[in-house]
Amino acid sequence: MAYVSKQEFRDFLKIVFICIGWYIVSSTNGVLGKMILSQFPYPMTVTMVHLASIAIFSTPMLKMLQIRQHESTWTHHKSILLPLAFGKFVSSVFSHISLWKVPVSYAHTVKASMPIFTVLISRFLLGERHSTSLYFSLMPIVFGVAIATVTELSFDVVGLGSALVATAGFSLMNIFSKRAMKETGMHHLRLLHKLGQISALMFLPVWTLVDLTSFRRDLSVEVVTLLLVDGALHWIQNILAFTLLKLVVPLTYAVANVTKRISVITVSLLLLKNPVTLTNVGGMMLAIGGVFCYNMAKYRENQAKDRLPTSLNRPVTSKPLWQDHYTFDHKVQVTTPLSFLDGQMKRNQ
Repeated sequence: MAYVSKQEFRDFLKIVFICIGWYIVSSTNGVLGKMILSQFPYPMTVTMVHLASIAIFSTPMLKMLQIRQHESTWTHHKSILLPLAFGKFVSSVFSHISLWKVPVSYAHTVKASMPIFTVLISRFLLGERHSTSLYFSLMPIVFGVAIATVTELSFDVVGLGSALVATAGFSLMNIFSKRAMKETGMHHLRLLHKLGQISALMFLPVWTLVDLTSFRRDLSVEVVTLLLVDGALHWIQNILAFTLLKLVVPLTYAVANVTKRISVITVSLLLLKNPVTLTNVGGMMLAIGGVFCYNMAKYRENQAKDRLPTSLNRPVTSKPLWQDHYTFDHKVQVTTPLSFLDGQMKRNQ
C-alpha cells in the first residue's frame, strides 16, 4: 500500500473542499442568474456586472494575499491575454443570452458538448491528431444533446445557438489558460484579475451602445441587490475554477467540471421546476456520460503518447567472445582458440 504523506493528504482535502465549494457556488449562480434574467431581461448588463465584479473584487484580494505584481510584455498581451479576454467576454455574453432564452438544465446540457469543440479546435488550430477511439467517444455527447434538444419543452433556437457559441468560447479559454499561466509565469489569481480588467474594457463600448440607455427603467432595489450578489458569486466561482485548474492535471479538472455540470442541472431542476420529460432527462444523462467517456479516452490517448519511443533504437550486433577484436589500448590481440593452436603447431614444427 502506497504511503501518503501529511502534505499530500492536506492537498487532497484542499482539492475536495475547492470542488465542493465550486459546485455549490456554480449551482447557486446558475439558479440566481435565471431568476434575474426572468425579471430583468438584459443579458448584456448581467455580463457587464460579472466582468466588472472580477476586476473590482480581485484588487483588494490580491493586496491582502500579497500576490506579486507581474510585468507582462506587449507580446504576451497581444498573443495570449487579449485573445483570452476577448473569448471571456464573448463567452459570457452568449452564456447569459442562452440562460435568458432556455432553462438552466438545457443550457448546461448543451455546454456538455465542450469536448467536441476542444477536439475540433486542437485539430484545426493546433494541428493535433487524435485516436479513432477519441472520436468515437464524442458520439454519446452528440446523441445526448440531440435527444435533449428534440425533447426540450422550452426549446429556443437563439438559446441553442448562444449556448453553442459560449461553449466554443469556454473551450478556447480552457485550452489557452494553462498555456498563459505557463508562458507568462503569472499567478493564476493575477491572471484572472487581468482578464477581468481587459474583458470589461473591451465589452464597455458594446454594453454602452446596447443596454446603457434602456436597462435603467427596469431597475429596482431587489434587482440591484440580486445583481450584486450574482456578481460576487460569479467572482468566487472564477477564483475556485482558476485555483482548481492550477492545482490539478487537465483530466481531473475535466472530470470535476462534468460533476459540477451535473450538480447545476440537478439543483436547477429541483428549485426552478422547469417541466421535463423522462426522454429529456435521458438525453441530458447520455450527454454527461459521454463527457466521462471522452475524458477516459483522452487519458488513454495521452498515456499511449507518453509510452511511444522518442527515437529508433539501433540494432546491437554482438560478436562471440572468441572473434578477433582489440582491447582499448590496442596492444593485446585476442585470437580464437583454433588460431592459437595452429600457430603453436607451426612453431613446434
